[in-house]
Amino acid sequence: MASWVSFLLFLFCQSISQAQEVISSIPIIEFTTETPINNVVQDPQTGRIYLGAVNTIFQLGPSLRLEARAETGPKEDARTCTPPASACQDTKLLPNHNKLLLVHPSNGSLIVCGSRYRGICSLLNLTNVEQQLYYSDSKGERTYVASIEDNVNVVGVMSNYSKDGQTFSVFLVGKGYGSLDSTKLISTRILEDFRDWVVFESIIEASTVQTTPFVPRYLHDFRHAFKEDGFVYFLFSRTLDGTDNKNLTYVSRLCEDDHHYYSHTELQLNCGPNNRYNKVQAAYVASPGKELARFMTESDDDDSDSALCMYSLNSINERLVDIISACYSDSGKISGYPGIVVCGPNQKDMLENFKCGADFLPSPLASKPRFALKADAVLTKLGLLTAVAIAVENDHTIAFLGNNQGEVFKVDFLLYLKPLFEGRVNGGIKYASSKVHSLIIFHIVMLQISKVPVQTCLQKKDCQSCAKLTDPYCGWCVLEGRCTRRSECRRAEEKNGWLWSPRQQCVKIVSFYPPSLSCKKTQKVQRCFSFHSFCSLSHFVSCISFFLSHIAVHNPTYMHITQTCTDLHSLNSVFMCLCSTVCVFRCMSCVASQWGCQWNTFDHTCSDMDDIVLMLSQGGKCPQFENPDPVLIPVGYKTRISFEGINLDLYQVKQHEQTEFKSPETNVLFYVKDKESGKKMDSTLNVTLYNCSMGREDCSLCKNSDPKYRCVWCAKQKACVYEKLCNTQGLEDPSDIECPDPQITDIIPRFGPMLGGISITIRGSNLGIHKEDIKSIMVVGEPCIHQEEKYSVSTSVVCEIGPVHIKNTHWGQVEVEVKGGKRGTSSMFFTYRDPIPEEVKPARGPKAGGTLITISGRFLDTGSRDDVQVTIGGVDCTVLQYLCVTQVCLCSYMLCVLVFIHMFVCFSGGRNIVVTGSGFDLIQTAVMKVHGDKSTAIEVSVFLIYQHLLIGLSLALLIAFAFPLQGRGFSKAMTAKEAQAFVGDVPCQVNTLQDDKLFLDPPSTQPRARSRRQRRDTRPELPFCVYAQIKFGKGEWVVGSVQYEKKKNDLSFYIIIPAVIVPMLLIITISFYCYRRKSQQAEREYEKVKHQLENLEESVRDRCKKEFTDLMIEMEDHTNDLSEGRIPFLDYKNYTDRVFFLPSKDGANDVMITGKLDIPEARRVTVTQALNQFSNLLNSKTFLINFIRTLERSHDFNARAKVYFASLLTVALHGKLEYYTDIMRTLLLELMEEYVHSKNPKLMLRRSETVVERMLCNWMSICLYQFLKDSAGEPLYKLFRAIKHQIEKGPVDARVKKAKYTLNDTGLLGDDVEYSVLTLQVLVQGEGPDVTPVKVLNCDTISQVKEKIIEQVYKNLPYSLRPKVDSVTLEWRPGSTGQILSDLDLTSQKEGRWKRINTLAHYNVRDNATLVLSRVGHTQQNYDQNQENHEERNALLEDDKVFHLVRPTDELDEIKSKRGSIKDKSMTKAITEIYLTRLLSVKGTLQQFVDDFFRSVLCSGAVVPPAVKYFFDFLDEQAMKHQVDEETIHIWKTNSLPLRFWVNILKNPHFIFDVHVSEVVDASLSVIAQTFMDACTKSEHKLSRDSPSNKLLYAKEISTYKKMVDDYYKGIRQMVPVSDQDMNTHLAEVSRSHTDKLNTQVALHQLYQYASKYYDGIIASLDEDPAAQSKQLTLRLQQIAAALENKVTDL
Repeated sequence: MASWVSFLLFLFCQSISQAQEVISSIPIIEFTTETPINNVVQDPQTGRIYLGAVNTIFQLGPSLRLEARAETGPKEDARTCTPPASACQDTKLLPNHNKLLLVHPSNGSLIVCGSRYRGICSLLNLTNVEQQLYYSDSKGERTYVASIEDNVNVVGVMSNYSKDGQTFSVFLVGKGYGSLDSTKLISTRILEDFRDWVVFESIIEASTVQTTPFVPRYLHDFRHAFKEDGFVYFLFSRTLDGTDNKNLTYVSRLCEDDHHYYSHTELQLNCGPNNRYNKVQAAYVASPGKELARFMTESDDDDSDSALCMYSLNSINERLVDIISACYSDSGKISGYPGIVVCGPNQKDMLENFKCGADFLPSPLASKPRFALKADAVLTKLGLLTAVAIAVENDHTIAFLGNNQGEVFKVDFLLYLKPLFEGRVNGGIKYASSKVHSLIIFHIVMLQISKVPVQTCLQKKDCQSCAKLTDPYCGWCVLEGRCTRRSECRRAEEKNGWLWSPRQQCVKIVSFYPPSLSCKKTQKVQRCFSFHSFCSLSHFVSCISFFLSHIAVHNPTYMHITQTCTDLHSLNSVFMCLCSTVCVFRCMSCVASQWGCQWNTFDHTCSDMDDIVLMLSQGGKCPQFENPDPVLIPVGYKTRISFEGINLDLYQVKQHEQTEFKSPETNVLFYVKDKESGKKMDSTLNVTLYNCSMGREDCSLCKNSDPKYRCVWCAKQKACVYEKLCNTQGLEDPSDIECPDPQITDIIPRFGPMLGGISITIRGSNLGIHKEDIKSIMVVGEPCIHQEEKYSVSTSVVCEIGPVHIKNTHWGQVEVEVKGGKRGTSSMFFTYRDPIPEEVKPARGPKAGGTLITISGRFLDTGSRDDVQVTIGGVDCTVLQYLCVTQVCLCSYMLCVLVFIHMFVCFSGGRNIVVTGSGFDLIQTAVMKVHGDKSTAIEVSVFLIYQHLLIGLSLALLIAFAFPLQGRGFSKAMTAKEAQAFVGDVPCQVNTLQDDKLFLDPPSTQPRARSRRQRRDTRPELPFCVYAQIKFGKGEWVVGSVQYEKKKNDLSFYIIIPAVIVPMLLIITISFYCYRRKSQQAEREYEKVKHQLENLEESVRDRCKKEFTDLMIEMEDHTNDLSEGRIPFLDYKNYTDRVFFLPSKDGANDVMITGKLDIPEARRVTVTQALNQFSNLLNSKTFLINFIRTLERSHDFNARAKVYFASLLTVALHGKLEYYTDIMRTLLLELMEEYVHSKNPKLMLRRSETVVERMLCNWMSICLYQFLKDSAGEPLYKLFRAIKHQIEKGPVDARVKKAKYTLNDTGLLGDDVEYSVLTLQVLVQGEGPDVTPVKVLNCDTISQVKEKIIEQVYKNLPYSLRPKVDSVTLEWRPGSTGQILSDLDLTSQKEGRWKRINTLAHYNVRDNATLVLSRVGHTQQNYDQNQENHEERNALLEDDKVFHLVRPTDELDEIKSKRGSIKDKSMTKAITEIYLTRLLSVKGTLQQFVDDFFRSVLCSGAVVPPAVKYFFDFLDEQAMKHQVDEETIHIWKTNSLPLRFWVNILKNPHFIFDVHVSEVVDASLSVIAQTFMDACTKSEHKLSRDSPSNKLLYAKEISTYKKMVDDYYKGIRQMVPVSDQDMNTHLAEVSRSHTDKLNTQVALHQLYQYASKYYDGIIASLDEDPAAQSKQLTLRLQQIAAALENKVTDL
């Protein structure tokens, strides 16, 4: 029967009333959780139930008994955190919601995915979820499966994936969109590591269902996933787009073996009239009987009802086939109407050939709403239905529906809709599952899961109540007299054996024959029944015959059988013995039974019946078999076996089936069956099966086998087989076949000393059968003595090598000759060489031995470890470690050196013992012990100090001792230097120490008591007494007291006070007078300065008021001015040309920009082919790395050449940017190693001192081009236009390049120039009569006016397509005649030796004047007529003594200025500084544009280019590896992105836009670029009055910008990592889109010029590289050189 699918869709939550009859007394098993339940799955094999709850995974038994639980939360996490969480900030404890729960039975694991850590999954043990099988949070974005959003649903289904002949277990995941999730709607996740794949990685990259713009726009809500017949299906609903919340339901299908999702096809499903129920909520897959599985929907209307719809899977598949077929063959038309959303051209016969799509066919496919699969609502119900489960019983499809009120309904569409159990539970039903065998339905109610029987048949005790149930599950089991399911009634299949409840029938027993039955016989019994129907008056009688042989017996003697049926009032008891129930299957066992049973020889049963068939009661008469012949049987050869049989009159023999085994021989129990019944008979037949090929892999081993096996080597099969299995076609006897030549597979060891003398082991095959078969062994041409006692048949030969002459070859092959002249030569080589020890550490050691010695050198692995003997001065040294370059040995004996020193030590311990001697520095480990009288030895700490031992007695001898106060034993216990003496708390120097006396110098004044106890001692006889103490080591002794006398003070206190105070008062008075005088003088000076400042303040106030007024007016104009026209982005080729090659020495004329190569036509084909070969050579990583290293080692390869070379390399490798990135990564790793270990790491990437640093700059430029166009380009262009507009609002000196409005103080126009704004009416000659109004200044030069006119007239054209200033002329027509305007002519004004450039004011051009702009060719005649002398005009233009607004100071002016007063000079300087306020004015005008640009570049919340995330993660990874501090990482990131890319673009807008950047605009851009650089540094800039104005200008904003940079770096670190696969995909797309536009051939030609220049160095480097030699890179380069340089070489 075809599978059907049942789906449940819902409207919204609303309560419904319950009016149906309910069933009471249903046993409900419940399990309550502490947190809400998210998911439930059941293991189909064990019946265990797994609950995925918030923060917990529960493992329950089939009866909902808790078996285990695993805690999954709460976890320290943050929404924007990228695992691991330890690297995140601002984390807090968050709950972990279970998103996905899947049973993976093949390896016994449970897949668990939660909402924490970006949806990382784990594997738990199915038998004990407390055991975690796998978890990793360090694999990056590729392993993020689920969603961190609570409202995003995740579904999954198990599947398989095949690759390279291997099949892996995977699971497919369908997931909606979360703002911080992966954008993959559908993904395939692997469950094991394979090559570059890791567990849970998304192994299929398909943009069709994983595109970034598609996912957020159409919000998907997945509800179910399942697979059927080679397809995987996903059921989901989604919104129409981001602005419409209406949902539509879809089913999508994928081929299970589709590795690219080419077969992804969607079909819309409509339910109800006009698709009233349109949002899927739950689903269930079943194979129903006569009813279809169901599907429920939700409507977006306000009606609170739900509907149940049905769709067959066949109908869904047929409609999907129509969609695919229409797209492939009918241009997307179904029945003549367009039916496909996206489709390509006609593809005939594609569906049959490509059922699962292909890369050249359109995908994904989706039908239009017109062709949605429609279904009527077969059931509608008020309220919100939330779960569904389907079961099939007696050809009826039964649906179990759960609603949001906690009610469960059982629905049979032909019979009824009624509640399953009485009452309701708190909350709504979230999940339901019907199991056929367990007959339960699970429903989750937030914190509870319940197990409810789906039927209550057994509760009905009579047939009438059973029939009234009308339940498809129930029926009356007639012979058992109970209400059961059909499957529980043992004879339900017999006619009238089970009466189905909905049919309303019952039975009455009218007779039972025979009334009693002995259990010794299996006899037929007959019952007669009378049937009554509740639906009619029919009555009939039927009799049924049946056997009672199935009755189970437990009593060893007898039992009573009682049958109770409806209307049956008789009880029948019978007696039964045990013979028929004893599990006996052999004749011997039966007749030997204690029950006295007999064996039926016909049906092979053990019975007590003896009146029908032949019975046996004695074991000697049982049929049996014994004595098989032959006993040895070869495998694979059909052998006839004979054996002896007894009592075989009634039987025929059947042979034993073949047995597979994996050992040379095995014992097999041979048995015989009855051919007709298949029953085994008694036998004791044991034979031995053997296999010649097992353990005899070669010919020699085969011939060495025991002759009884008759094994021979079959040359045709190349195997050892039984002699009769070798078919030689009669040519020769297999036993006479000679073995093939020996083969040598290994030599141990492979290095030996020049003098020989060591044993080597030669391993292989066919190395003879006997040790005498080895005739000779040659090692490197020298004979090797065979050691026969170590010979192993065929596989191993051991010989002792002899010496080799110094002049002979020291390496070569090993040859073995065996009997018959057969020789075997090794493919590997043996080498003679002597070990060369070079260094021994340590160089010295004690004679006692025990020193660990390390011997370093070369070839120390010569021979084996057993062959190495180390002696030192004739003393053996044991080899502990045996390596190629080092050997560690330990001297073979160890002695103990005893030093006896007799000395006294205090019992309190603490004395240092110094043992002086020589050679103590040779000791590696020293242990010393101190022995005391009548005490055990004490181990003490030992400190090795050069030539003596310092021993600290850290432990005291615990022996009680009362030291006498008389002072004896001083000199024995200590010395004067060791003793410490105290008088009170003051230490005293010990002068003399005798045995009974101690002399010391007491303090001159009375000290304090040393202890509190002594301070409390206030005896009257000791008024001024302190105690004297002796301290040595850890002991202290009080030896007596010292008394001090009180002294009288001779100086009177009353004389001292006046002598001190009087002079002090005198000094204070004089100081106050001097201070008062100075204060008055300072006040007068202050008033004078204050007056000057007020005058200056008034002047500044007036000027600032004027500037502020201008600022307000200009701010209103900017928005309108900047919104005009489109942004003139350069195409990719021009962008890369300008970024890579415009800064070169040739500028715009560089050959890479022009693309012109001077190659003769006759050689173009040859050169092109050679360049292609050179391109292939560059794609060799070995060659390219050697190429770059050779160039960088050359002294004449300067910084400019490195930059140019890197740019050429970027263009040449643009077609393989993944390879280019790999090369860059390799070189960067080398650069990091160099800087971290030998240079200052903070200087890395600061300047382009290496090729890789420029490669990084170019890589960033390539990867960020699209980001510039999409995001950062617009604010950058607006900033450029704003600066240009603001500068041109005021006067700009065309000569000195200074402007009134600028951000650069060095470019500030210091003089206050008078000017006015003019609006000119410009007519372009030859382009119609329309005039264009243009705003200019009357102080503008004619060239400046031309620039403004060209920019306004041709504003819709990029700069490169506009006419240049020199190519047009400007004619003013004030009257009937016109006048050509030019910068310099005969009318130009002179001021001394200086000439002023002409302006509009010079020509007296008025407002609204009409000017004509024309090309030079149009007005050349007029122009010449208005010039009196062409030569004079040239002379004027060549004169460099010209100025525009500000005339430079000449010598005469300098002399005059020196005559001015100092006051005038100071005032002039002050007034000049006032103009700096204009910087603030311009800054305020442009601030918004600067902020917008900074935000677009430094906002990690928006779209961050994947290259930035990828490279920053690379820097973080390397910084962690090298243990680099955070400040250095910050500097690396700044040097790689802001400094290397953004500053370059900011200072050169013409790199990305088709614009012209003047010098005055460039000066202001430089200030902003410097501010950007300052914001990216970690160091604090301390500003003062002497700081440059440019830094003071943005001093207030720097802190804000710094925080933006820090947040930007932190945000990128917390982003989802960009995998290598994703990065390579992005780079491949860039390569595909733009490579064909670049001058790749020119770049290759220019690169070869470097290869030609440094040819010898490159060849030498390649010759030294083994990898290059193996690839013949030198030869390939020579061939390319011969072709490109047209040389005749030795090649």
